[in-house]
Amino acid sequence: MERIVKNGLGWRLGWAPQATEYQGLVGTDDWAIELTGAELDDFCRLLTQLAQTMKDMSSELMDEEKIACEAESDLIWMQVEGYPDAYALRFILNSGRRCEGSWLPEAVPGLLQAAYSLKVF
Repeated sequence: MERIVKNGLGWRLGWAPQATEYQGLVGTDDWAIELTGAELDDFCRLLTQLAQTMKDMSSELMDEEKIACEAESDLIWMQVEGYPDAYALRFILNSGRRCEGSWLPEAVPGLLQAAYSLKVF
């Protein structure tokens, strides 16, 4: 079975397209949760949107000013909080397993790069 798992400092992201129920995986060095394909798609899409929002906001904020932004789908809620170039990420699954997780600011850039290249969504 084809399985792609990418990992870096404080993050893991996986994709197993042939899996029957849970094709995705998100986590850190200490925890992981399997996601359905739709949940993983929303995770990657919302993460990308939030990262773009933080980038867009960088010119609007003073250097020491923090910001929090949220995005949500029917399946998942996500929030980034911190500075435009260094922010933490949280998510909560809205259905099914109802779990939550978070990443430290130093893990988010690698997770974001992996989300861009994991699969086409």
